Amino acid sequence: MKKFVRWSCAAALLLAPLAVQADTYPSKMIRAIIPFGAGSATDVVPRIVFERLGVELGQSIVVENRVGGGGSIGTGAVAKADPDGYSILAHSSAITITPAIFPNLPYDTSRDLSGVLMIGSSANVMIVPTSRSWKTVQDFLADARAKGAQINFGSVGIGSNVHISAEKFRIAGGFEATHIPYRGGPDVIADILGGRIDFYFCPLSTALPLIRDGQVRALVVSSATRSPDLPDVPTPAEAGVPGGDSSSWFAMFVPSKTPRDIIEKWHAAGVKVLAQPDMQASLKKLGVGPMPMTPAELDDLVAKEIAANKLLLKDVKQ
Repeated sequence: MKKFVRWSCAAALLLAPLAVQADTYPSKMIRAIIPFGAGSATDVVPRIVFERLGVELGQSIVVENRVGGGGSIGTGAVAKADPDGYSILAHSSAITITPAIFPNLPYDTSRDLSGVLMIGSSANVMIVPTSRSWKTVQDFLADARAKGAQINFGSVGIGSNVHISAEKFRIAGGFEATHIPYRGGPDVIADILGGRIDFYFCPLSTALPLIRDGQVRALVVSSATRSPDLPDVPTPAEAGVPGGDSSSWFAMFVPSKTPRDIIEKWHAAGVKVLAQPDMQASLKKLGVGPMPMTPAELDDLVAKEIAANKLLLKDVKQ
């Protein structure tokens, strides 16, 4: 009996620091890493959520853009960080694409990261310079199939969501094109506006002002259904390119060994922030719709999409 009492006391002492950590968390500044450049959709969308989350959690959140390697550099920094809740990653569905293109990553996405919060989903839209003659996606496809690799497109990096949206559409559409990766979205936009690249599967939030101002022409949305923001722009299937659709979402992750009660605290705070009417309005203005799910459901989604992308993208050139 005495041994049992001593063991119980020892166990309680071991577990006590974890309980204190959860009760007092967060007690210092939190570092948030975004693995793509400033001004990209993966940067703009999470930033407005982080601002509110800092208020909700009662602690400052410092956002850092750590670009490179198709998002793998910033992702790896969080995957290998201390699992104490003070390092968090904001990423897009590109997190499920990188393992399909870079098989020798220094981390395992599903094993080393845990989902915290699904922010929402959005579509990409194929935009072209107004200087091009293409008025419809059929015009573009006819020209692209005739010209082959003379056609080019931009992205925010190899393995980014916008890169894969373009590749899926290209493969399904039966044409060749040369991929030109950039360090960030603003650089791609500058070259689209200048007519130096032919097309870009741009995040809807970034593209809408340019489309509405007549600075670029929208030919097709990447989603399986039309966007309410662009009701006259067809989906790939409607444009005669079945299988050319792709989805995009934004979410937050922490190192996988982070205590579950800290993950749940993040998730609860995030759900509360996302439910605020003005936050919903801000996200809607960016073309982001709700996609509610638990941390466990987010982990499951990531694992399934990684497996599907490895099958789909085994022939995509780097």
